[in-house]
Amino acid sequence: MDDTSVNEWLGYAKSWATHAGAMMLEAREKTSFSEQYKSGHELVTSTDLAIDDYLCEQIKQTFPDHLILSEESSPDLELATHSDVPVWVIDPIDGTINFAQGLLHVAVSIAVYYQGQRWVGVVHAPFLCETYSAVKGQGAWLNGTALKVSGRSELRNAIVATGFPYNKDTLPDLIELLGRVLEHSQDIRRNGSAALDLCAVARGQMDAYYESVKPWDMAAGALIATEAGAKVGHFSESKQSWPTAINGDYLIAATPDVYHLLLDVLQVSKK
Repeated sequence: MDDTSVNEWLGYAKSWATHAGAMMLEAREKTSFSEQYKSGHELVTSTDLAIDDYLCEQIKQTFPDHLILSEESSPDLELATHSDVPVWVIDPIDGTINFAQGLLHVAVSIAVYYQGQRWVGVVHAPFLCETYSAVKGQGAWLNGTALKVSGRSELRNAIVATGFPYNKDTLPDLIELLGRVLEHSQDIRRNGSAALDLCAVARGQMDAYYESVKPWDMAAGALIATEAGAKVGHFSESKQSWPTAINGDYLIAATPDVYHLLLDVLQVSKK
């Protein structure tokens, strides 16, 4: 892959993510957003839609031959599956409930997927003043400082991040899974943003993370975690036909020694 193209994508992604973050800050400050629910239970705000419009417009104007995989406006995963051009995988607000509730763990996530690989990832958290970024093969960064995973070696001493879906149909299985992980780890955290949970693994704040999420939730964060030294994979066979690099089904990311220990716990609980 051409380094010039990849670094150009990174530059645009950072610029667009910063502007999107400013839109979040302004909407929160002015309380100028409305709320509605998709499928009766999944919150989306007018700011989600406004940022999605902004990002899609910028991408289309700058790279008219590229495709967009977006949670809000173009969630057709067939685009990525059969694409032979770069695909921008975007989540305008990861942590929408946090945004609406006035909490800090909120981010815009932008990734570029091409030829079966994640090439660029940017996760910008405006309320935390944090911008995470990564390019495949070039490392991961937070506000210009290189990132490295914790290097924790024992699951019993590890802090594990996770999350739960809006749909509660699988809640009994999730609670059983949670109980096993809590039994074998130091503690669990649930911050409400998959993208930032993956970034927390990248910077060593969390030692591991597991959850089933959509491609736009994890594409950027998974690259950032990988480039910081994390091992990223899946703890069960996916029910989805998504491309592996942007498949968030049964996702697990962890510092290498903890990865296999947590994987054993998660797989035992699936039996």
